[in-house]
Amino acid sequence: MIHKISSKRLSFNDLHHINQNVTELELATDSIAVIQKCRDYLDKNFGKTNSTPTYGINTGFGSLCNTQIHKDHLTQLQHNLIMSHACGTGEEVSEQIVKWMLFLKIQSLSYGHSGVSVKLVQRLVDFYNHGVYPIIYEQGSLGASGDLAPLAHLALPLIGLGEVSYQGKRYTGEEINSIKGWESLQLQSKEGLALINGTQFMLAYGVFLSLESQNLWYWSHITAALSLDGFSCNMSPFDERIHLIRPHKGQLKSASIIRDLLENSEIAADDKENVQDPYSFRCTPQVHGATKDTLDHVVKTILTECNSVTDNPNVFPDSDTIISGGNFHGQPLALALDFLSIAMSEIASISERRTFQLMSGTRGLPPFLCKNAGLNSGMMILQYTAASIVSQNKHLANPSSTDSIVSSNGQEDHVSMGANAATKAHKIIDNIKTVLAIELLTSSQAIDFQDKQTSSFLKSIVSLLRNTVPFYEEDRVMYGDIRLARELIEFTSLDQELLN
Repeated sequence: MIHKISSKRLSFNDLHHINQNVTELELATDSIAVIQKCRDYLDKNFGKTNSTPTYGINTGFGSLCNTQIHKDHLTQLQHNLIMSHACGTGEEVSEQIVKWMLFLKIQSLSYGHSGVSVKLVQRLVDFYNHGVYPIIYEQGSLGASGDLAPLAHLALPLIGLGEVSYQGKRYTGEEINSIKGWESLQLQSKEGLALINGTQFMLAYGVFLSLESQNLWYWSHITAALSLDGFSCNMSPFDERIHLIRPHKGQLKSASIIRDLLENSEIAADDKENVQDPYSFRCTPQVHGATKDTLDHVVKTILTECNSVTDNPNVFPDSDTIISGGNFHGQPLALALDFLSIAMSEIASISERRTFQLMSGTRGLPPFLCKNAGLNSGMMILQYTAASIVSQNKHLANPSSTDSIVSSNGQEDHVSMGANAATKAHKIIDNIKTVLAIELLTSSQAIDFQDKQTSSFLKSIVSLLRNTVPFYEEDRVMYGDIRLARELIEFTSLDQELLN
């Protein structure tokens, strides 16, 4: 499916649609027009004579901003910028994230305030459409003057340098241009800076993780509802009346989802001997709901950034103005990604506590959810694994945005560390999938020990799990069970309406 890049504001549903369905991009006519208009403005004012020093166009960069560059060297200036800034290191960024980086860079350049050529933007579109993904590394960005290092790696293949991944193989920038019949670009004034200024590295993570988090947030209710029935919990904490007198939007939504998931459950409807349940069960709406409210805030920030121009300087042809500012600074994303990490790590934290309670050998359940416990250790170590991951998440959730290190000879004296916030959040979200998978395994096992039936929907979830993971009769190797349960969570599509 083709998506047209235009000035139309992107919604979260648009991002979900692009993630699931879009295979090709196309520049809309209005985008081509404004890109060309902005480029024509720069060519007219900086193409023929040495002009007034203007940052990023005919000057050096960072603390070299006062060094004027001759008009004959403007192309070399831009190429030098890309080459010198490609200092990424660490693990390679996944193709999923690189694909989002391409999309978001194209979108930002298409608003007509960056001064790039249509040819350059079209080449990025070609990369996206042909599945040519530049090799980018996780480490190197301070999230301040844009994601300089990762975006430099994104740009290298445009000028025939760097490396790309294409159809499962690795090629140099020169090789991929030869294979595709593309000429390496000769960057014009401002184009190199427009490519590496911007927040598209941390923003790509933000988009991807927002989509993942929405899905995991709903799945956390499925595993929680299974645990509620598996542990024979009361339904009174989910009564709408108590949530209406503390009407946080996320809390109301969370309680409603739990009620829906447990509709027609014989276990839920049954009278209980236990007067109260542990917090990890009865406070699910309050904890999950607070995370949902945080997710809504994060998504709002992400969407604003998706619909923004974040390079510098910005060109305004209609008012004959070039303004140097700081739209590249990643502070909004750094704070949002840190907030996302904290909120989502709580989803794993409370999930692990429910898993712990299911192991207790109370409420009619055998110790460690296994018959003949003693000879069999049962599911004991599943909780250990979840606890280990939750502990790691607590460390990773410590904010990156509270740190700043001076760079560029003091010119860039406050940085966001948003890139570090992004990569840490990525690990946290990945960890949560495993913790929820473990709760899915243990809660489904607990359900199978119940005399009465859970809801029809939850029975279908247990049935899906049992297609690949059998009931735990006696001790067996379990790492494969975790992997299969995790795949069920990752690859089972949920109705988007449930997530809103």
